[in-house]
Amino acid sequence: MKFQLRFFTLLLVCCLMGLGSLLHAAESSSSKPNIILCMTDDQGWGETGFMGHPILKTPHLDDMAASSLRLDRFYAAAPVCSPTRGSFLTGRHPNRLACFSWGHTLRPQEVTVAEAVKSVGYTTGHFGKWHLGSVQANSPVSPGNSGFDEWVSSPNFYENDPYMSHNGVVKQLKGESSHVTVDAALDFIKQADKDKKPFLAVIWFGNPHTPHEAVPELKDLYPDQKPNFQNYFGEISGVDRAMGHLRGQLRDLGLAENTLLWFTSDNGPRPPQFKTEAARAQATGGLAGFKGNLWEGGIRVPSLIEWPAVIKKPEVSNVPCGTIDIYPTVLAITGAKVSHQPQLDGVSLLPLIEGQMTARDKPMGFWTYPAKGHPKRSTDILLALQKQQKPGQPNPKGSAPDADAGSLKTHYSKDELPGAAALVDGNFKLLKMETKQGKPKYTLYDLVKDPAEKQDLSQVDPQRLKKMKAALTGWQHSVVDSLNGKDYAD
Repeated sequence: MKFQLRFFTLLLVCCLMGLGSLLHAAESSSSKPNIILCMTDDQGWGETGFMGHPILKTPHLDDMAASSLRLDRFYAAAPVCSPTRGSFLTGRHPNRLACFSWGHTLRPQEVTVAEAVKSVGYTTGHFGKWHLGSVQANSPVSPGNSGFDEWVSSPNFYENDPYMSHNGVVKQLKGESSHVTVDAALDFIKQADKDKKPFLAVIWFGNPHTPHEAVPELKDLYPDQKPNFQNYFGEISGVDRAMGHLRGQLRDLGLAENTLLWFTSDNGPRPPQFKTEAARAQATGGLAGFKGNLWEGGIRVPSLIEWPAVIKKPEVSNVPCGTIDIYPTVLAITGAKVSHQPQLDGVSLLPLIEGQMTARDKPMGFWTYPAKGHPKRSTDILLALQKQQKPGQPNPKGSAPDADAGSLKTHYSKDELPGAAALVDGNFKLLKMETKQGKPKYTLYDLVKDPAEKQDLSQVDPQRLKKMKAALTGWQHSVVDSLNGKDYAD
């Protein structure tokens, strides 16, 4: 009898211990931080109130900055949209995946941040501009086939009342473009909260990309401006208002404390609308260059990280970092592991977020490979798809779009490294530009003393120039290896 009693007592203890382990596992899962990654389209480094723009009204982003880690030397991986988006999802320079210019696709061989975090229990969603391939469900590089469980996405930029692909089904959303994008993300966030699952939400706004069509109440914020700037500034204020709506909803849902909210832009501002030197300086914060080139104004972009559970007071960092760092940072925060990780260019910024990182130990390479962009007009594409699909059904699968995505047929040579390139290493930046004769010309800048890149130091510091030229060439050679498929498992 005593033996039986001891046996059942031991069995009960084991059951309780097992139940405790299950409860702890469930608690650990629910306590994992949520991640929201937001990116605007063509917003310059100087185009917020918190960066000192004299006209723009961005009260919600300014409020966010007042409680965030502000990254003042944050770089888009490329000076145009699709390549930066590729780096954002993979932690790799976009040339490694042959995403050379706007309208180019991901390679399906790549591992995305969405795919990585799903392995540790995250539900994932993409909302807004995709621009890395088709948004048809059967594309190998659609959001759905790139790791996202839920997606309300557009193939390119979009305006108000946009047509979007919801998991492959074309629908029209009614409202101001930034607001409807956030509302779609909030539907996903609320469902994840209801299901008690940690989430990764990627929100890629379509603004302030051309054409500029702000709604009346946003244009009215700028009564003293000409109509083109009323629309342009109004679109940025629309993003600001949408970010305020998102942050307010996170607070109301009780999710704000343990949600990392990251805000940035995909490249610098587009130059045509800036007719005066003063307007150009306001857009880039006084930096040289614009969208499309590797001067600071083309690639340095605003960036904020808000995470109340970890970031207890506002900080401003001048450590160089960029969109290539988003992937490794999210993996470090979530504990996600990848069994076969292609070579990364990015580093985890978790130590920086935690106040333990004062310098970057890895240079940042940039390279605009000469390749034509592929125009994609979202509305035309989606209206055509809507006509093909039956009501409430996915797009027809007669012919798979992006069938050649990931092709390794082209062999790239290390003997020729065409196009502009740059290397940022600590305070210094090496810039390689091509002359009209196609020959490389190198200049060197101290970005801390000379952020506007006016004083070329290549003749003053030849040793540094030589060292950085060798480092840039070595990095470009590694990129060519990736281009030729070296990083992919057989």
